[in-house]
Amino acid sequence: MTSHMPCGIDFGTSNSTAAILAPDGAARLLALEGDSAVLPSTLFFSFEDAEVRFGRAAVNAYVEGVEGRLMRSLKSVLGSRTMAEKTTIKARRWTFSEIIGLYLKQVKTRAETAAGQAFDRVVLGRPVHFVDGDAEADRRAQDELEAIAREAGFSEVAFQFEPIAAALDHERSVEREELAVIVDLGGGTSDFAIVRVSPERRKAVDRRADILASTGIHIGGTDFDRLLSLRTVMPELGYRTLARDGRRDLPNWAYFELATWHRINFLYAPQIDTKLKDLRQDAARPDLVDRLMAVIAERQGHALAGEVEAAKIALSSRERHHLRFPLSDVDLDLEVARADLVAAIEQSVAGIAGALADCLDQAGVGAEAISSVFVTGGSASIPFVRDRLTGLFPQAAVVQGDVFGSVGTGLALDAARKYGPVSA
Repeated sequence: MTSHMPCGIDFGTSNSTAAILAPDGAARLLALEGDSAVLPSTLFFSFEDAEVRFGRAAVNAYVEGVEGRLMRSLKSVLGSRTMAEKTTIKARRWTFSEIIGLYLKQVKTRAETAAGQAFDRVVLGRPVHFVDGDAEADRRAQDELEAIAREAGFSEVAFQFEPIAAALDHERSVEREELAVIVDLGGGTSDFAIVRVSPERRKAVDRRADILASTGIHIGGTDFDRLLSLRTVMPELGYRTLARDGRRDLPNWAYFELATWHRINFLYAPQIDTKLKDLRQDAARPDLVDRLMAVIAERQGHALAGEVEAAKIALSSRERHHLRFPLSDVDLDLEVARADLVAAIEQSVAGIAGALADCLDQAGVGAEAISSVFVTGGSASIPFVRDRLTGLFPQAAVVQGDVFGSVGTGLALDAARKYGPVSA
C-alpha cells in the first residue's frame, strides 16, 4: 500500500462514511461494512469472547443477547464534561477518547482495505458547532477529535465544516452559477451554509470567498429520538406521574438518562439500584417504576432506544407505528402516531429553523435570492422537518443529496484540494 493517500471521513453521531478521490477525478465512497459505505457509529464490547464489534455487527450482537456493553452516539460526548469521565467495561476503566479512538481506527482500517491504499492524511468533517454557545468547549472538541485521529494513525489532520463538504458534493451536479443553501440534518447537529456554487468555481482550490455564511445548532436526530421517547414511552415507565404525596411529579432524572443514547450506560452503575429503589418508594404508581427498573436491571436501555428510533423512522413514511417491547413481567405495547412525533419535536425544529434564518442574516441575503436548497443527513427523511425548513425558500429548487454519503463525498473532494495530488 502507498502511505500518502488523502481521504475524507465523516464521523457521525449515528453513522460514518469514508471516501477518496479516484484517479478519474470522481469522489468514491468506500465500503466499510460488507457492501455498505455506511458504518453505524456503534461499538459492542463482548464479555463472552472479549472482542469488540462495530457497526451493524455491534447492534446485532446486542440484539441477539450476547453479554456485553453497547456504546453509541459517542460524537455527542466531544467537548463535554463527560470526556473527562471514565467508564468501566468489564474489569477495565476506559476513557471516552480511547473508545472513540477504537471506532475511528476501525473506520481507517476498513477504508484502507476497501481502497487498497494506506491513509496518513485525512480531512474530518465537523459540525459548525460541536457545542452551542461555548467557543472554548467547541475548540476543545475539535482538539480532542484531532488527537484521537492522530492516535489512530493519521499524521496530518484537517477539518472541514460538514455543510461546506455537502456543498462541494452538490456543486458536482450544478450547470450554472447558483446561490445555494446547504441543509445538513445529522444525528447530533443541524448545520447550514450559504455558498456560491458553479461549474467554474469548483475548479478553485480556495473557496473561502464563496462561503457567505455557515451556522449550526446542536439539535439532531438523536434529540428527536429522546423527545419522542419522553413523550410516548417514558410515561409508560412512570415519567410525569405523581409522587406518593400527590403534590408533585416523580423526579425525572432516570427517564432523561434512559431516553438519551450516550447516557444510558450510566444507569448501569452499581449505586443506581439504590436510587431506583428510592424512586419506587416515592412513586404513586410503583408498578410503572417497576417497568423502569426492569429495563435497567435487564440492561435493555439501548434496545428500547433502538425501538424508539425505529418508530421515528417508520413514522417518516406512515401515519402510525405499533411499538411493542418485551419486559420480564409485562410488555410495553403502544401505538405511536406521526402526530406524536411532530408534537414531540416541533419546538426543536423551530429552533433549527431559527438557526437557518440566522445563517441567511449572516450572509446578508434574503430567501428570494436562494436558487437551490441542498438537503442531506438522516433527519431530512422526516417529512415535517424537511418541509418546515425547505418551506423557508418557496422559490428555490429542492435538491435531495445522498442522505448519508454527501458529506463524506465532499470531504474527499476537500482532501484532494487541501493535500494536492496523491504521492506514491
